[in-house]
Amino acid sequence: MNQVSHNNLVSFIWRIADDCLRDVYVRGKYRDVILPMVVLRRLDSLLEPTKDAVLEEVKYQKEDMGETELDDEPLKAASGYVFFNTSKWTMKKIHGTATNNQQILLANIEDYLCGFSDNVKEIIARFKLLDQMRHMAEKQVLLDVIEKFVSPNINLTPHNIEDPDGNILPGLSNLGMGYVFEELIRKFNEENNEEAGEHFTPREVIHLMTHLVFDPVKDKLPGVISIYDPACGSGGMLTEAQNYITDPDGQICADGDVYLFGKEINDETYAICKSDMMIKGNNPENIRVGSTLSTDEFSHTRFDFMLSNPPYGKSWNSEVKYIKDGKEVIDSRFRVTLKDYWGKEEELDATPRTSDGQLLFLMEMVNKMKSTGTSPLGSRIASVHNGSSLFTGDAGSGESNIRRHIIENDMLDTIIQLPNNLFYNTGITTYIWLLTNAKPEGRRGKVQLIDANLLYKKLRKNLGDKNCEFTDEHIEEITKACFAFNPIEREIDANNDPVGMAAQLFDNKDFGYHKVSIERPDRRSAGFSIEHLAPLRFDKSLREPMEWIWAEHGDKVYETGFLKEMTKTIIAWCEEQGINLNAKQRGKLLDTKYWLKLRDLLETATLLMGDIGKNETADFNIFREAVNKAIKTRKLKLSATEKNAILNAVSWYDEKAKKVIAKKHKFSRSDIDALTERLGCEASDLSDFGYYRQGDGSYLTYESSSDLRDAESVPLKDSIHHYFLAEVKPHVEEAWINLDSVKIGYEISFNKYFYRHKPLRSLDEVTEDILALEEKADGLIADILGVEVATKLEPVE
Repeated sequence: MNQVSHNNLVSFIWRIADDCLRDVYVRGKYRDVILPMVVLRRLDSLLEPTKDAVLEEVKYQKEDMGETELDDEPLKAASGYVFFNTSKWTMKKIHGTATNNQQILLANIEDYLCGFSDNVKEIIARFKLLDQMRHMAEKQVLLDVIEKFVSPNINLTPHNIEDPDGNILPGLSNLGMGYVFEELIRKFNEENNEEAGEHFTPREVIHLMTHLVFDPVKDKLPGVISIYDPACGSGGMLTEAQNYITDPDGQICADGDVYLFGKEINDETYAICKSDMMIKGNNPENIRVGSTLSTDEFSHTRFDFMLSNPPYGKSWNSEVKYIKDGKEVIDSRFRVTLKDYWGKEEELDATPRTSDGQLLFLMEMVNKMKSTGTSPLGSRIASVHNGSSLFTGDAGSGESNIRRHIIENDMLDTIIQLPNNLFYNTGITTYIWLLTNAKPEGRRGKVQLIDANLLYKKLRKNLGDKNCEFTDEHIEEITKACFAFNPIEREIDANNDPVGMAAQLFDNKDFGYHKVSIERPDRRSAGFSIEHLAPLRFDKSLREPMEWIWAEHGDKVYETGFLKEMTKTIIAWCEEQGINLNAKQRGKLLDTKYWLKLRDLLETATLLMGDIGKNETADFNIFREAVNKAIKTRKLKLSATEKNAILNAVSWYDEKAKKVIAKKHKFSRSDIDALTERLGCEASDLSDFGYYRQGDGSYLTYESSSDLRDAESVPLKDSIHHYFLAEVKPHVEEAWINLDSVKIGYEISFNKYFYRHKPLRSLDEVTEDILALEEKADGLIADILGVEVATKLEPVE
């Protein structure tokens, strides 16, 4: 069936909704009837030719063999498919014998639906088709809908038929059925304004992905091939991959068996996918329903090939409880083992932010790769993502850890940037990630980036947001570039605009960087005062509500039971002020003992003020010694946290004050050798790492100021120390490197690698354009610019 026939069929089915359902359903609910009816009629049309054989087998088992439960296998053999229907009805027969009695019609329909094999019954249940049938019967439109679907003017069978006028209606192949499904779904999504992440992959993108995945190994395909899609939708990726491998007219032909596996969370698309698998003779049990992220359905299975277009920009917050317990990742699929800056292995979180779970699907596929020890070809993955997978998340984040795990294990082969508006329901830029754990020698340790953003053909009519497409020539060009693995310089047209495709090769390390903190010394002045000590009465994180309570009630807050009595009033005030308290904060705020503890700290600080006085000093080191001495003299029992709270309350940053000393070190020669070896520097460079040699041979380290702390991203191929000396120290002399803060990150920026600056046009060129327009504006622009228009345009001096 050609594209015109597909379009005619879709239009016919689309009209059924308007003709029969307009007064029964709101437009957004048409799909709840039309899609399951298309599936039902397709299954029905396939079973029509073998109906008598199936009924004969039913009769044989019941009457001749005396069986009370039917044996499925002979019934499947009789039907010629992995499904069957044991009732006497077909949709045409139901329509042909129907009367206006809706109860009889519905009873026949129910008998017909109950006659299906269990795998079809599950599809019917997922679609809630029986409920829809009952609703249509109640509204007196059920027979009208059935009549439309069995009309001689529509052909949902695989064979050519004649319509009443003698015209040939082409048969609908399984591939054609996929096109019809997806076009209907696209139109329904467009009608319902579905979110951008819920879209179907254009066939030409799937064709490109199948070429990328299969072509390099087409001569080495194993006898048994497994293909997996963790977000399979209606099954387009899986069926196209199977067609590409097994179609005798295709470039690749596998002599062995192909097994398709998938999982889909949406009941409707799962039902479509499963019915498609049954129609094509695949094992429908390999298609599972539910969340791929919540349940590791295929935990013990590894796959040869994986293709997917996972949802992006979609929250996975509802599934966090299955993946993480607090901050601990409990699902091994989303943990990775990586080395820190010092070379020590650590198990890290490989989960992205909860607002976007697309990288979790990529990790699911990475987890399902076959080892090269099991299969020499390993596994190959093609996955579609938006731009956030490339760069979202700083060093140490889950997103960065995922990229790092993939790149450092040399699994990332190629990323291809696709044109905007290539997908039906989103115009954002998308990318195909190509992964393999069995790179050929010439590609090891490298990654190829291909910018095919300008490679497309415009559509004459938009399909939703889709306004362009890949042609077969485009697919061939991209595929060739991918396998050639050579740089491609983008061409420039006569207008100095970039055209065509560009490609660049990178070492794996080119995408990595060290994120390192650059510290500066804390300089503090200090001095006791009543004003400085007053905030100690309150918890810093609860200062606003505690200050209000204190201002309203004073010392009553220290009376037993008072805060408990005031609970409703206090919580209501917090809500009015927009202050959201978690359980722990609420407990502290209403805890009399906690208020008393803070008051005791304030009283202790007041005693210290009496001992030390109120004089201010620009040397916090001397001030701190005085406080420690006073604490010791009075034999006060203060925790480190409480002492720091007092010191922080009565000190402040002062750029003219003395540096705050953290510790004085007396290093031996061996200590110096060990330290310089660890830091990778000479003894004379220790100050660059925060160790300052004194006249007596000791070293001082200083407290750092969190407000002045900066972070630098240093490419992995560069030395952190070298970068510091070149980029930081010339500008901030007293800064130092905190190597203990180093985290390793990975990101990929297409704009950085493929951006080409286009210079602005000259003033003469702009003026010429303006004056050209002036000829059409009757001298108006010339009057504004104050110039005369020549008969022939000349550059303006």
